[in-house]
Amino acid sequence: MLYLAFLFLVLNLKVCRGITTQERGQCCPEKAVSGSSNPSLNGDYILVGFGHPSLPETCASHCVYKKKHSSEETKYCFRASSDSQAQCRVTGEAAILAAMKALDFTAVRRDLQDLMTTSQPWWPADYGNYGPLLIRLAWHSAGSFRRSDGRGGGEGGRIRFDPERSWDDNTNLDKAIQLLWPIKKKYGIGLSWGDLIILAGNTAIESMGLPLLGFCGGRIDDYDGSESILLGPTEEQEHLLHCVMQGECKEPLGTSTVGLIYVNPGGPVNSPGVPAASATNIRNIFGRMSMNDSETVALIGGGHAFGKAHGACKADKAAGERPSENPTAPWQGRCGSGANKGKAEHTSTSGFELPWTRQPTKWSNSFFKHLLEEEWELFEGPGGHQQWRVSQGEAPKAPQAHGVGEQEIGMLTSDLALIEDPAYKVIVEDFAANEENLNTAFRHAWYKLTTRDMGPRSRCLGPDVPPAQPWQYPLPEPAGQLANFYEVKEEMKAVMRDRPELMAGWTRLAWRCMATFRETDNRGGCDGARVRLSPQKDWPVNRGLQQWLDELQPWIQDSLSWSDAIVLAGTTALEEFGVPATKPFCGGRTDASNSNVDAYSDFLKPKLNGNFSDNVEQLKEVVRLMGLTQRDFAVLNAAGYIIGEPDCEGHFCQRGESQQRSGQKMKLTNLFFTRLLDNRWTEDSAKQMYKAEDGEIFILPTDLMYKTDPELRAIAEDYVVNESKFLADLAMAWNKLATADRYDGPVGNLCDR
Repeated sequence: MLYLAFLFLVLNLKVCRGITTQERGQCCPEKAVSGSSNPSLNGDYILVGFGHPSLPETCASHCVYKKKHSSEETKYCFRASSDSQAQCRVTGEAAILAAMKALDFTAVRRDLQDLMTTSQPWWPADYGNYGPLLIRLAWHSAGSFRRSDGRGGGEGGRIRFDPERSWDDNTNLDKAIQLLWPIKKKYGIGLSWGDLIILAGNTAIESMGLPLLGFCGGRIDDYDGSESILLGPTEEQEHLLHCVMQGECKEPLGTSTVGLIYVNPGGPVNSPGVPAASATNIRNIFGRMSMNDSETVALIGGGHAFGKAHGACKADKAAGERPSENPTAPWQGRCGSGANKGKAEHTSTSGFELPWTRQPTKWSNSFFKHLLEEEWELFEGPGGHQQWRVSQGEAPKAPQAHGVGEQEIGMLTSDLALIEDPAYKVIVEDFAANEENLNTAFRHAWYKLTTRDMGPRSRCLGPDVPPAQPWQYPLPEPAGQLANFYEVKEEMKAVMRDRPELMAGWTRLAWRCMATFRETDNRGGCDGARVRLSPQKDWPVNRGLQQWLDELQPWIQDSLSWSDAIVLAGTTALEEFGVPATKPFCGGRTDASNSNVDAYSDFLKPKLNGNFSDNVEQLKEVVRLMGLTQRDFAVLNAAGYIIGEPDCEGHFCQRGESQQRSGQKMKLTNLFFTRLLDNRWTEDSAKQMYKAEDGEIFILPTDLMYKTDPELRAIAEDYVVNESKFLADLAMAWNKLATADRYDGPVGNLCDR
């Protein structure tokens, strides 16, 4: 260790030769400068080294910081700068987290407020205020979330990438992102795009009159749009989640039209201009975002309190080409001429042309009052789309968004739907009569919309995080004094040695508890032990688990939760099967009650059917949703094949013949992989399984994919020749899944402390 430290010092001395103390201070500050434009560090980190042999000696281009009282090292990479503190580029999630914690959110909000009313000639602000545009950006970033697989949402900031940036609904939002760039550049890695976009929407709403519930920071940016591929439109989405007809797409897709955030504002494709048909569509689509009727009405009407829709002309592709078609000049509008061609009064976005209220930059319940008080008629707007105008008397007017004069307010078919549907109309009437009811409903719905994909409150950062909301399904705090897990583990081992059948039962129980984990929206997992409650305990795949829960009852007490006991029992059983332990047991889980499981487990049921309907792309998608690698799932599946329980469904169940006899202890081996690759397999249509040609041996269709798919077969071949690697990788994969839901901030894990 001393030799390595000496070598590190020598390398740094070699690299840093010729660098002055002043230059070193510019590139590697000892600590963050208070109020600096790049608050990446705080006093908890100290400089321990700098320099990199492959970079110019004029600047210590790599800086290494160590957290005080910790062996953890965090690398920062800087480029030369004339500022007292150089621009920071960072590698490592720990470094990003340090910068996020040091971020001055108040300063960011001040800069956003200044941005709102500083109109730029390259994209003039409607009504002299960018607030409505930034609200739309935040809405469309977060509104891609869908409950079916947890994909979409604002985390990752993926609206910057294809396919999302090229959706028709996101026309001209590249301008909003460009407006935010100076603020993103100023605050660096501590302010992610995901956070900045949502915070910009929040600041806009508050600047126009409505205080909000709060802000959950901590979104970690993606570096490409790969996590949005299955939102479509892409070949992968068409293959795995095919939409038979645009405008009538079914769940698991999040919208009825791929490329829209929610519904077609002109009405369904088969009933254009029909508000009642639009209402049915709205309830369906907002339901796919986990929104109820009150939240839906509040979001639509509250969102339309601000700004206007743009449809200045009927030209072909009036908004211009998508970024996917023309990345160098996207959305170059074709309406009008001269200096403002395609912008300002000549903007085309949705193709509808109207403001909704008299004061489009002030929060109010006017949208709902106008809906109820005016008579409406359908007509063709200047953008060639069917929209609604006031038919009786003088229409209320808003100022022109650009120049002088006024413009009549209007409505969309999807707006009129809210008074055609009886249930929606009751809510509209309430919001029209009681603005404070609207305020409360909107601020809660907006926080849910923009935060739903972040998971539990424990992943949020920042000074304005509200208390945990019901849809975050908060769990109780752990007991002050936890059980002695080592003693419990030894007691469990003793019982299993007397009754070996407990080994398979407890392993399957733990697997089923953990396997609900969904990384896309940080949902599921064994924390909460919802496997013992409805609806999870009633799923066919969980039949028979109650007997293994009953066997754990003697250990359950205030210091040992059901969730800890389940994971501890499964992990201990796996060790008894011969799998090496990787880490000491990490406890502290707590249990959900029947009162906070409503809707939590929707869409967490296994997505594989265990029959010939499964395909390899479904298998790989299931693995991705769980946050596992294909290798992780391969070893877990192989373990389930060998040690699985008889007479049950799922991956930790036997496949037709018994590898384990009741009362007989066995060791876990790589038998699954050798048997799979050594045999030839034929379909057994009655069992919906594959049978070995030379014996009564069966495997699931998904098992066979580890032979027929080239990527998965390469993994299987590794384990055929290296059983010890199989056992070691299994231990790592099991621990990874067992602790995946132990959140400690946006990237941390309580079990890594």
